[in-house]
Amino acid sequence: MGDVFRKIGLTGSIGMGKSMVSSILLACDIPVYDADRVVSELYERDALPFLRKLCPDLTQNDKVNRDLLWDMIIADPMILKDLEDIIHPLVLARERAFINEKREQGYKLVVLDIPLLFECGRGPEMDFILVSTTSTEIQRSRVLSRPGMTEAKFQCLLSRQLPDAWKCAHADFVIDTSHGKLATAKQTIDAITLRINRCL
Repeated sequence: MGDVFRKIGLTGSIGMGKSMVSSILLACDIPVYDADRVVSELYERDALPFLRKLCPDLTQNDKVNRDLLWDMIIADPMILKDLEDIIHPLVLARERAFINEKREQGYKLVVLDIPLLFECGRGPEMDFILVSTTSTEIQRSRVLSRPGMTEAKFQCLLSRQLPDAWKCAHADFVIDTSHGKLATAKQTIDAITLRINRCL
């Protein structure tokens, strides 16, 4: 089939176990581009000059004041559009570099861990889409146990995301993370080795 290279999208609403699936893929030597991690890195480096222009008080000691950022977002959710206009081009540039690097290294597929993959309209770019899911009770418990998370932040994040049922309906593979890492690993490895690899 020649030089076949696949892009697999990994997504899921907040608290649905996407990070667990990513860790399993990495353990299987499958390259994973973690958009959330890249955003965090950009907040500490490349995006700082742009964020200072958005709000001079938003950065302190060359770091983003995340508490202030959240206060701004909750007070005015429209500020997220300004943030996205700053961050998304930088994230996409990093993503392209990651894909090129892994392809040059001889990999036949990469996984792009993108929380808002569907919301940003990027589904058609992917060869396959994995969606992680769990119950709303487990989701809520996971999210509210995170340091610094509040009900207001949780609801703000949920408001930006499509319903879990919609995402699952539009996935090629759904991975239920409700039953721990071993059960999640079995589903993930099955999706990759028994199904996706057959298409390579």
